[in-house]
Amino acid sequence: MSSTFGTLFRVTTFGESHGRAVGCVIDGCPARIPLAAADVQPQLDRRRPGATALNTPRKESDVVTLLSGTDRGLTLGTPIGLSIPNADTQPGDYAEMETVPRPSHADFTYAEKYGLRARSGGGRASARETAARVAAGAVAEKMLSVFHPVEIVAWVETVGDLAARRPDFATLTRADVDATPVRCPDLDAAPRMIAAIEAARDAGDSLGGVVACLCRGIPAGWGEPVFDKLTAELAHAMLSIPATRGFEIGEGFAATRLRGSQHNDPFAAKPGGGIRPASNRCGGIQGGISNGETIFFRVAFKPVSTISLPQPTVAFDGTPVTFAAKGRHDPCVLPRAVPVVEAMAALVLADAFLQQQVQRIPHPGGSR
Repeated sequence: MSSTFGTLFRVTTFGESHGRAVGCVIDGCPARIPLAAADVQPQLDRRRPGATALNTPRKESDVVTLLSGTDRGLTLGTPIGLSIPNADTQPGDYAEMETVPRPSHADFTYAEKYGLRARSGGGRASARETAARVAAGAVAEKMLSVFHPVEIVAWVETVGDLAARRPDFATLTRADVDATPVRCPDLDAAPRMIAAIEAARDAGDSLGGVVACLCRGIPAGWGEPVFDKLTAELAHAMLSIPATRGFEIGEGFAATRLRGSQHNDPFAAKPGGGIRPASNRCGGIQGGISNGETIFFRVAFKPVSTISLPQPTVAFDGTPVTFAAKGRHDPCVLPRAVPVVEAMAALVLADAFLQQQVQRIPHPGGSR
């Protein structure tokens, strides 16, 4: 199983959804970075289940514990261990999964791959695993903040067929996003999204949508062509999140409907010297390398697979059954996916920053 992400800033997550805990080990974080549990907890609180009526009713405090890697409030350069307890587990809700794989879930594929699977809550395939990613992402953001004024803000852009207006990229903050429980900064669209999610929940169904994300303060030069382009690393990170179905950057698929003359980003002189793109249809990355503009991308999430509506399916032995999930689940993952998307972006950018420092090592023959 591939549970490690990153090249220099490496994160390994562990734990199952109904085990004793989930958590992560971070290797490659530089020494002397100020770090405490208080730096990690705010993002975990944003992802925490049961926080609003739009979430799963599962109640978890998600209080993080730093197990290793710090001393007197500073990172040591050694592996950082983070643990998040699982308290509100109800394995009895998943008894029927012993014989019936949930439609569109990972029960069947995990059983086929490994010959066995976690018997309750989806195990490693559960979105519960993303709590560890959020904790690691908070550490990555803390590390980045020491060296660069990087800002990462994600928000819910669409729910079902409801779309929000695009916010001002220069001023949008996480406080703006969190002003509504659906994490949509468009105050006109947010109530309609909330109503749609509540209607799907009351009907025993679910909804999907799109999370958008911007990353400000990224200097030009980050990213490792040819195979580890910054675009490719972001796509890898985002599509590893449970329930994702698509990734696009800049104009994305809409660029296919434009001519080159419409899509290109011509350059303009900067007042203090140098040049910069006069527009940003590429989404802040050219040739797989950041160009100094705001990075913008979108991530598509499918409707939650676990629903309480009766569904005709078959058991593992092929016997026809009607299955209705009894476990707790989100009717729409979008609001809680926002900090997960931010976390995975932070992990990619932290890794890209460290790799760029390697490129900047003075050459024995002089400056390059």
